[in-house]
Parts: sequence; structure tokens; C-alpha cells
Amino acid sequence: MDRVVFITGASRGIGLATVKKFADNGWKVAGFYKNNAGPEVKNVTYYQMDVADWRSIQKAFDAAFVEMRRIDCLVNCAGVVTPKPFLEITNEIFLNELQVNTLGSFRTCQVVAPMMKDGGSIVNISSIRGLANTATERGIPYSVSKAGIVAMTAALAKELAPKIRVNAVAPGFTETDMAKSWNDKVWSQVKQALLQRPAQPEDIAKAIYFLGSDESSFITGQTLLVDGGYSMGGK
Repeated sequence: MDRVVFITGASRGIGLATVKKFADNGWKVAGFYKNNAGPEVKNVTYYQMDVADWRSIQKAFDAAFVEMRRIDCLVNCAGVVTPKPFLEITNEIFLNELQVNTLGSFRTCQVVAPMMKDGGSIVNISSIRGLANTATERGIPYSVSKAGIVAMTAALAKELAPKIRVNAVAPGFTETDMAKSWNDKVWSQVKQALLQRPAQPEDIAKAIYFLGSDESSFITGQTLLVDGGYSMGGK
């Protein structure tokens, strides 16, 4: 029987690259998006969903499960960031990033876990900004929300073992559409990575696929840093 993966934030960037990576490896993919579906890809079915709305998650996941009949892996790629200086951060900004990045991932895990059979895998997406030594001064809510993913991943791995493995990927600077807004300061930070370049979405998708597939069958509770050595060479 075909293996099935659910991927949130599937219509662009790292999420879309992850959709293609799983599909290219023969998985059936349920891709979830908020506003616009991704491009047509073989073995991929798209469903509209808002990760900030628990009822929307339940409805979309139920529909996908009825159609796919199983789920072997969940990848939480949906996320949001609103860079602001500390004194300009409002409650609305802070709570929205927690709602989408942290609570959204928590809720999808909560809905999916009862659907998974033994051997299932969950991959959450954190960030280098969720780690203490690379947290960002203009994105405190983002850093807090992504640090929460690291802790949640470890706690869920303990609670869901041995039935389900839970891991996270923490990407460094990645050249998605958001990179179009990077200024010279950001690009100078990018070049501080040991590999002196940003990741491409496909680089991150490879790590996600590794943790989501049986290639990592004895790994759980871990956050894999995929930053080209930025955390060693940069700050």
C-alpha cells in the first residue's frame, strides 16, 4: 500500500519543496494550504486549511484521511513571521505567531496522532532563530514560537513513543520568496555560514524527508540543525 504524508504550508517555499520530495519518492501526498493551492504535482491532493483554527484542521484532516485511508507521516511546514523591533511588537503580532507556529503545529499533531498506526513519524519545523545562540533581536515572537517547537518535539517524542517518532528540522537562512526582501545586512549574515550561501528549499526538504521516512527509523526527539554551518560561523 502507498505511504501517505500530510504536509501543511504545502503551496510554496520549504513546504512545496517537501511535497515534491515525498511525491518523487512514491508517497501519496495530502498538501494543506491557507489561501492558494500549490502547482499540480503527480500523487498530490490539496486541501484548504487554516492552522490557526482547530476546527479547520479537524475538518481538512478528516477529509484527507477519508480519501487517503491512512497517514504515515505529518510534516508541519506552515508558519508566519513579522519582523519588528522589540518596542514595536504588539500583543496581536506576538499571539499570531504563537497561534500559527506553535499552537498550530501542536493542534495538527493532536489531530493526527490517533489516525497514525505504529511506525508513524511527525516532523516539525523549528528554526535557527529558535535556538538561544542564534535567536534574533528583531523577531522575538518568532524566536519564542520556534523555541517552543523544539521543546514540544522532545516532549511529544516521549509521550508518543514507541508508536510514533517525533523530530524537528531547524533551517537556517533559506532562499524562499521571503529572501527577496533581504537587505545587505541579512545577506552579510547569510555569508557568515561556513558554506557561505543560503539553503535552497530543496536542501531543507531532503532533511525533512530523511526524518519523515524509515531512513531515520531509530531517531526520535531530535532537532536537526540544517544551516550550512551558520550557528558555528555566524551569530
